[in-house]
Amino acid sequence: MPVNGQSGQIALDQGAAGPQGAVRGALRLLEAVDRHPYGATLRDLARETAMSEPAVRELVNLLSAEGYLQSVDGAWLLGGTFAMLGQSNREQLVRIRLQHKLTELRDELGAAVYFSRYHDGELRVEAVAEGEHAPAVHEWVDFKATAHASAIGKCLLSQLDHDGRLDHLSRHPIARLTSRTITDSEQLLHRLERQSGGTPMLDLQEYALGTVCAAVPVTAGSTVGCLAMSLPVSSAHRLRAAAELLAERAAPLMLAMAV
Repeated sequence: MPVNGQSGQIALDQGAAGPQGAVRGALRLLEAVDRHPYGATLRDLARETAMSEPAVRELVNLLSAEGYLQSVDGAWLLGGTFAMLGQSNREQLVRIRLQHKLTELRDELGAAVYFSRYHDGELRVEAVAEGEHAPAVHEWVDFKATAHASAIGKCLLSQLDHDGRLDHLSRHPIARLTSRTITDSEQLLHRLERQSGGTPMLDLQEYALGTVCAAVPVTAGSTVGCLAMSLPVSSAHRLRAAAELLAERAAPLMLAMAV
């Protein structure tokens, strides 16, 4: 097949020229390269795509200029641009998957469920699954400023080192939110130091009256995160059993998120 050097269009098989034909040719070429993990020559690509070598060379030059192909020892491999495809949407896809998993867990526990992270020195509640029969905690005081009182906050702080905890508390001083809130910094730090990684962190009406909560740490790379749940105080008798189930579900949930 000839190459029209003046127009820059590539005449492909079956007379399909122009942008659509060039796109189809480029896709077939990329598929052919993908079948050769150790690289494909121009002759290999011409044979497998039923295009002429000049047409293949033209497409190869175009695709390599955009980073979709790279030459190694005279053979062509997929380029680094492919590693970036989907990255801009990955965060959105992870959020959708996370929300779906939290909703499933909400229904299993019969409680509102939360995923939170400690990022850039602040507590962030990133996803919540709630419902008519599983109401979320009313944020009557900013969660970021009350990590010392909530199960989520204490769980995240327990994963920091001593200096990290002191830094957080220096920026968000301890305040009494209910009669059950721990307001002594030494007592709080002692509890955080002694907290076992596999034991759920509890909030027994320390953040808000009428609500009890539990949180367990989750590990995903360098993430300091936690999975938490809340119940009305009238259902406090279910808290410990639900917290144990929450701990069992944390690792599989994070594994599913990483896939």
